[in-house]
Amino acid sequence: MKATILIVDDIHEVMLKKFEQAGIHYNYQPDISREEAEKIISNYSGMVIRSKFQVDKAFFDLAPNLRFIARAGAGMDNIDDTVAAQRDVLLIPANEGNRDAVGEHMIGMLLSLMNNLNRGDQQIRSGQWLREANRGYELKGRTVGLIGYGHNGMAMAKKLSGFDVQVLAYDKYRIDYADQYASAADMEKICKEADVISFHIPLTDETKGMIDADYLAKFKKPIFFLLGARGGIVQVPAVLSGLDSGSIIGAAFDVLPVEKFPKLAEQNWYADLIRRDNVILSPHVAGWTFESYYKLSEVAADKIIAFLTS
Repeated sequence: MKATILIVDDIHEVMLKKFEQAGIHYNYQPDISREEAEKIISNYSGMVIRSKFQVDKAFFDLAPNLRFIARAGAGMDNIDDTVAAQRDVLLIPANEGNRDAVGEHMIGMLLSLMNNLNRGDQQIRSGQWLREANRGYELKGRTVGLIGYGHNGMAMAKKLSGFDVQVLAYDKYRIDYADQYASAADMEKICKEADVISFHIPLTDETKGMIDADYLAKFKKPIFFLLGARGGIVQVPAVLSGLDSGSIIGAAFDVLPVEKFPKLAEQNWYADLIRRDNVILSPHVAGWTFESYYKLSEVAADKIIAFLTS
């Protein structure tokens, strides 16, 4: 079957141009619904998606000719990878496309937390000039623990290299991953030495709800907590308890277990989370810059073309 690709999400035009140059047929339908996609997916051997809907077994059952699914984004947690493997459907992520964006965003959140930038800004706007109350911390000389050392973790470590910090990385699924920017470490060492913890792991059955009270209790020093991976890996009340006890100095969330309104506001921890001035929130945009919009589509297109021409 000649490769024909259904694109069900908004992507940068660089992908379309690359497909045209390579002579690959595609149907660009960024406004298509899942129900509409289900009716026609049997005609396609490939699909490109971002986060529009879950690609589950029911969807796979309607796609007998599917050979690959590419995601113009990082991670594949909206696709049932078990079913994909059973159907011999290749999953193609584009993690390289937004790793720089994620690294920069999380460091930006960390520096804002350590220097009370959001709080100071809000106070000045309300007529308060409180210097001592906003005395900050320096990053230099501290130890940063990265949980997960894939594309995003590596990018963050590289960007931290100019701050004169020690970077310790733990990745359960890799070996020999130490490099010039980070030392490999076990969790015991990270829990003992880290001043900052940043998570760069996918959402899986193993990691869902992983960050709970018991997990956080293992850290020996007060920490700054950063989450820019997947919201489902954290139990927010455990972080709030850490903030109350002082074991967590400040927390930054780009992702949350529940996102978008009104559902987010309905969570029993939401009101407590937003009242705190040592918590910074952003709407799942760490990897979503003007530059990454281009790079995610470019990387995904190049990978697809390589697969189809190999």
